[in-house]
Amino acid sequence: MFEMMIWAGTGLTLLGIGGLIWCVLRANRIRRDGLKDEELRAALMAILPYNLGSLLLSAVGLILVVIGIMLG
Repeated sequence: MFEMMIWAGTGLTLLGIGGLIWCVLRANRIRRDGLKDEELRAALMAILPYNLGSLLLSAVGLILVVIGIMLG
């Protein structure tokens, strides 16, 4: 059971890290587009929920891994 918790946590962590990498790549692409200040700010603010969600997903995955290791 705890082994399954560790693998589920690993999957969630990798999914969260993938989301964070996507956010970085998207932000770099937006910056290279040469938008005006307000447009740039609005475009980057649109990425913020995805960034925070990915960070949360990664943190929850790491918590599951740690709990699975401690209890297993």
